[in-house]
Amino acid sequence: MDFLLFFTYMAACGAAATTGAVFSPGEWYKGLSKPWWTPKDWMFPVAWMIMYVCMSWAAMRIAQLAGSDARVGQALALWSVQIALNTLWTPIFFGLKRIGGGLIVITLLWLAVAATTVAFFQIDWVAGALFAPYLLWVSVAGALNRSVWVLNPRLAVAG
Repeated sequence: MDFLLFFTYMAACGAAATTGAVFSPGEWYKGLSKPWWTPKDWMFPVAWMIMYVCMSWAAMRIAQLAGSDARVGQALALWSVQIALNTLWTPIFFGLKRIGGGLIVITLLWLAVAATTVAFFQIDWVAGALFAPYLLWVSVAGALNRSVWVLNPRLAVAG
């Protein structure tokens, strides 16, 4: 395991995680109508920490194959797109309180995570497997964002 490479990817994840601290859900989010299956508040930081470790470990595994597989560059470019979209969602949804904007970003994020997962599986099955829970979590988060958008029509139009 290349710890320097791993922690480089963790630093990118740290930028995304920081947006969660800067733009916390707060009273606005607590006041929204949400579906019955909404995960408990404590689950979000736990899940994200696990996702960020798995995402970084997967990217490290792929990066270590640079030079041996021409697909590595594209796979890591997709990883970069998904972490950028991951970083963008929180300020739009929680910071700007734009539920619809968040839905657009999380849809693009889901597509980027799905593409990254496929690309990683094609190169290294372990990296793909490490990324698969993230795809599941973003699927849940996307469904939650959409549900909040539908359940709060007054805010959905404004945001």
